[in-house]
Amino acid sequence: MCLAIPGRILTIADDGELTRRGRVDFGGIVKEVSLAFVPEARVGDYVIVHVGVALSVVDEREAARVFEYLTEIEGLRELEVREPGPEGPGRQ
Repeated sequence: MCLAIPGRILTIADDGELTRRGRVDFGGIVKEVSLAFVPEARVGDYVIVHVGVALSVVDEREAARVFEYLTEIEGLRELEVREPGPEGPGRQ
């Protein structure tokens, strides 16, 4: 499954129409992404990114809601039933 997740633009390195790129912070992980589809985005804005391409600009509250949801998903992963292993049921 692939998710589009929000990140905050730290820098914009290239401002060409098709080559616009920037460094984006995803909660502490910084990646370079294409900003070609969001010419209106500026440093400090939040963008939704899918496979290295920013698809839209979102407000900070919406980005925070998505981060909360992703944190909940990670918490739910802890509740998954684990296959019994050599150590016994419920252990890895």
